[in-house]
Amino acid sequence: MAFPTLPPGSIVPPGAPGIEPRWTSSDKSAVGTAVSTASSVWFTASHGILNEIYAPRLDMACVRDFGFIVTADGYFSEEKRDADHRVQAIEDGVPAFRLVNTARDGRYRITKTIFSDPEREVVLQNVHFQALIGQLSDYRLHALVAPHLVNGGSDNTGWYADFKGRPMLFAEGSGRVLAVAASVPWLARSVGYVGFSDGWQMLSRGESLKEEYRCATSGNIALSGTLDIQANEGRALIAIGFGTQPEEAAFRAVLSLDQGVKPALKHYRSGWREWQASLLALDEPHDPNQLNRYRVSTGVLATHRDDASGAIIASLSIPWGFNKSDDDLGGYHLVWTRDLVETAGALLAAGAKADARSVLDYLAAIQEADGHWVQNAWLDGRPYWYGIQMDETAFPILLYDMLLRAGAIDASESGRYLPMIEAAAAYIVKNGPATQQDRWEEDAGYSPFTLAVEIAGLLAAADAVEAAGRLAAAQYLREVADGWNERIEEWTYATDTDLSRSLGIEGYYVRIASATDGSSSLRRDFIPIRNRDDGNEVVEADLLLSPDALALVRFGLRAADDPRIVGTVAAIDSELRRELPAGPYWYRYNDDGYGERTGGAPFAGSGIGRLWPLLTGERAHYELSAGRPDEARRLLAALEASASEGGLLPEQIWDSADVPERELFLGRPSGSAMPLVWAHAEHIKLLRSIRDGVIFDMPPQTFARYVATKPAPAPFAWRPTNKRAQMPAGRALRIELPGSALVHWSTDGWANFTDTPSRDAGFGTYVCDLPTKTLGPSTVVFTIFWTDTQRWEGTDFKIEVV
Repeated sequence: MAFPTLPPGSIVPPGAPGIEPRWTSSDKSAVGTAVSTASSVWFTASHGILNEIYAPRLDMACVRDFGFIVTADGYFSEEKRDADHRVQAIEDGVPAFRLVNTARDGRYRITKTIFSDPEREVVLQNVHFQALIGQLSDYRLHALVAPHLVNGGSDNTGWYADFKGRPMLFAEGSGRVLAVAASVPWLARSVGYVGFSDGWQMLSRGESLKEEYRCATSGNIALSGTLDIQANEGRALIAIGFGTQPEEAAFRAVLSLDQGVKPALKHYRSGWREWQASLLALDEPHDPNQLNRYRVSTGVLATHRDDASGAIIASLSIPWGFNKSDDDLGGYHLVWTRDLVETAGALLAAGAKADARSVLDYLAAIQEADGHWVQNAWLDGRPYWYGIQMDETAFPILLYDMLLRAGAIDASESGRYLPMIEAAAAYIVKNGPATQQDRWEEDAGYSPFTLAVEIAGLLAAADAVEAAGRLAAAQYLREVADGWNERIEEWTYATDTDLSRSLGIEGYYVRIASATDGSSSLRRDFIPIRNRDDGNEVVEADLLLSPDALALVRFGLRAADDPRIVGTVAAIDSELRRELPAGPYWYRYNDDGYGERTGGAPFAGSGIGRLWPLLTGERAHYELSAGRPDEARRLLAALEASASEGGLLPEQIWDSADVPERELFLGRPSGSAMPLVWAHAEHIKLLRSIRDGVIFDMPPQTFARYVATKPAPAPFAWRPTNKRAQMPAGRALRIELPGSALVHWSTDGWANFTDTPSRDAGFGTYVCDLPTKTLGPSTVVFTIFWTDTQRWEGTDFKIEVV
């Protein structure tokens, strides 16, 4: 059923193509979906109404929002703007919600139960309109739907028509269709262009809907309909169905309506109860009338998961979406490998082993041919942004290792994942340890966080290849990891700075640095600061701090009481910690620009970074490592206190005086993404870690190798991309090359020389180990003959032994 031919009397709505489309608030109060592969639809709510609805994939937003307008003689009220909102889950761990919107002038109340039909791509709203002043007959209730098919509102077509005699509203765009049907009659229907001829424009002027506006094509359109609220004493069930054809979407909506709300809700609840019952009981003691925050977090994780693929997106939101145009196609409804593995770790912490393993299967399927994973991607693996973040290549190896230790992967089937692990390890060896982007996706260089994940990943990969019988390859990976671990302080530890002197500490780990080899200080490096009004702003590397450095403890590379770590904690707290009434929170780094602008205007390419509750969870893990469980619990409470009324954890919270007109309040969620799935994953892992008394996701290999004991010194590595000029006496010199070669070398200025062939280390790297352990102060000089291309490098390289 294509949109109909316009009958006589129809009028093309004025104002095509409508105003520039915008997304909607990222400040979600509820997110949900059914635990069912038959129902590929996800919904969100904000400001008392349904807003973004995704179908048939988590990365395909199809609706901007769906709210109600109430009119009476001389009266106009929009529930999302003119009512006070309350939201509550219908029961712990079941993301179906009751939204209660009470008009601030006291005239009406709209109560809605929202959930998705477990049997099909339909979102249901069970609506009850109550007249608090006057009679029901005094009011008219109008539905206002803003389609955004698919991930865009600029080229949608809307119309109203009947399906098998049932009146409906339709919209189509990018090959997807939605249909809106109701259990009560429509008194009027209309379609128009947003900002000019949509239902809001008519109703706000005191007019009725113009039924002659039957169809609006190729624009930013809105669907409107007046419901007969007297037909069932103010009650109505509304179904929003999705499909590839109008008939398919309409048919699904009709099936859901005819089934009725009670059977659908019973099935919906049953699916979620069964899944929640399969999890570990990490529930905190709480008032039965209050939120079970553990079950909120587990529900958020599962709601953001695609059952068909195992993928999990970062958030069902677009940060500052109300200020974003269609240019921001992806928002946060994309897959970031880092967020995905952090979330899979939380599923594993909660006992959802099969769900966590499906993430690994998904990652194996979307790994790039050269072994890395792209910065972020659509669900089918198509890259969205192409940046290289080395931690995102190491994280999947750590996930495999966690699953293996948890028994989610049997040793007999581990070979299935070996090609993925070997390819990832090879990419890390060849391209690490510096990264093109740190975990905040902004700067290149040596990042303590990235280094920690890479080194841990290489050790986990070494265990995997050793289990497959490749002992030499495993030894090589461990030696690379040892060599990088040995240089962390050289790359990222700043000493003798104004800040260290003022704090009375030796030094601290910086956020990121690109120090040249052999430099005694980081202060000559300048790191560009992104997202600031001054696009040329830079900060000296030895003054740039971040809680990221605590990853060295979280991933087992340094002890919590290591003086260098203790000093770093003091520096971080000096510059980045903020005490709020609920407890302490931290900024990502000093001079961060990713957040609202001064005064609270939304981020639009520049701003001021705000506080991240996620970092409070990470700090709690550090405190637990340091043997302070009471402090970890206090920080857990602060993390939970940052959540919305419905328990959703935001990306950032507001850190300044209240700005009520922008809905910004001290310590409350800002306009960034909410919920942030990564924050909920951290919450679950923290609950598990506190219960167990140990850090749940700390890799055992790193702690055993670098904290509990110390490995023998690794060969001193030289690479064409990392030409080191000095080496300590008593070390073997390893020349690491990207291809097969012969190293022509001497220790006496070429009076004598030796030719040593390289050997294949097994990861796209060829190594040549020179017997230099017995050398005293001297100079090793060498050049390279590339055997594959039969050519000399043509340059002599020198390394001073000191």
